[in-house]
Amino acid sequence: MAAVKHIFIINPAAGKRDSTGQTAADIRAAAVELGVDYEILTTEYPRHAVSQVRQKAEEYSDRPLRFYACGGDGTLNEVAAGAAGLPNVAITHYPTGSGNDFIKLFGADCRAFSDLKGLICGKELELDYMETDQGISLNVFSVGVDARIADGMQKYKRIPALQGKTAYNISTVENLLRGLSETYEILVDGQRFAGKYCLVLAGNGRFYGGGANPVPEADPTDGLLDVLLVKDLSLLKASQVIGGYMSGRHSSYPQYITKLMATELTVRHLQGKSMTINLDGEIVHASEVTLRLAKDKLRFIIPQSAQLLPPRTVR
Repeated sequence: MAAVKHIFIINPAAGKRDSTGQTAADIRAAAVELGVDYEILTTEYPRHAVSQVRQKAEEYSDRPLRFYACGGDGTLNEVAAGAAGLPNVAITHYPTGSGNDFIKLFGADCRAFSDLKGLICGKELELDYMETDQGISLNVFSVGVDARIADGMQKYKRIPALQGKTAYNISTVENLLRGLSETYEILVDGQRFAGKYCLVLAGNGRFYGGGANPVPEADPTDGLLDVLLVKDLSLLKASQVIGGYMSGRHSSYPQYITKLMATELTVRHLQGKSMTINLDGEIVHASEVTLRLAKDKLRFIIPQSAQLLPPRTVR
């Protein structure tokens, strides 16, 4: 069997500053010490990592490949999108971004993903992922106010004086004034829901948005998606219910939050308006989107010591 080739894809835009030089130096040191065949690539524009994975997989079609997403959750999403459906490819996350939410599935073990030598020598775990007509999602898909806030935050962060918390706060206020809910038709494995909803979420992973944990019972190996439908809320009720939603206490608010398990989800705006859609932190827009659990799995590399946190229910 041909030797594994290790390909590291660095996103210079990830994190608060460009750490490409230091990341590349750390990769070279670890790879040389372990004596592995490696290559370092740098992304130059959004979605570049998707094509980089595809090109290298074609170039080395006769070899097992391991791709390392060196960035945040967005970089991991791109690498996963490139790897989907490729039998000779495994992927992992070397976290240099600001959120790094997906690997929080591993609890305290997520720190081991920052050990390059341990990651290079890691074991493989087969994980589910979600396919949509707008792209794939390994972690969390959502439509609604959370995605609109994230979209607005990205817009405001382009202004040098409005970074981090300031951009988030402005976008939150803007969306509160606009209104929390929109009118959707939602199909969950064929079961129909229609009306005003604040947000719709499907979780394969458990954490998103910098640490929110709406579905702590989600298991990316069980062949099912954890779906939450959050109904229309008054501003007075929103802080309480959304707070419960973000901490995984959806079962405490059954009159506002519907929980379902599914393999397919369609969300359609009943006025035909463009919806803001979140795919692992990447924002896209469409008036309708269908999400399906992929039939195949993604091979995901984890440190030898790492274990998935057991799914849990919070009340």
